[in-house]
Amino acid sequence: MEIAFLILLLALAVSMLLPFLSLAPWLPTRDKDIGRALDLARLRAGERFYDLGCGDGRVVAAAAGRGARAVGLEISFAMWCVCRLRQALGSAPGATFLLKSLYRQDLSDADAVYVYGTSKTNARDLKPKLEAELKPGARVVTYAFRIDGWEPVTVDGTPPDDKPLYLYRR
Repeated sequence: MEIAFLILLLALAVSMLLPFLSLAPWLPTRDKDIGRALDLARLRAGERFYDLGCGDGRVVAAAAGRGARAVGLEISFAMWCVCRLRQALGSAPGATFLLKSLYRQDLSDADAVYVYGTSKTNARDLKPKLEAELKPGARVVTYAFRIDGWEPVTVDGTPPDDKPLYLYRR
């Protein structure tokens, strides 16, 4: 029994370190910016929405609350557990949370995608995936960081009070 408990603790510790070893650590979207991001994406009921690296799941829960078929992808076991707890407590009805790397998810059915990644990550790693998989007309909203090489359709927010949101269309 003690060995099983130690293995569980070790697995939890490793999973908590994964975000720091991955492309981007968990940085939460400010509450006041979640609605702004979904408004900018013009998210409608029935549309497929992905949050790539969903962290604690608040953006996914808000998208599902608007009637979207919202999916959060999270590689950290600890953060995924937070998402599932949110779901179990009833604050994310209709949301789906997958313990999965965003690079292993086909995004070809996405109508809207939300990303809070760094400029370096967005351009180097994510941009080729989005270009290869997103259907024409799909919307991509990035928080605080641009996707180098893409021209945003809209930039929302006035610093220093607001973090910028960038809307792109494929």
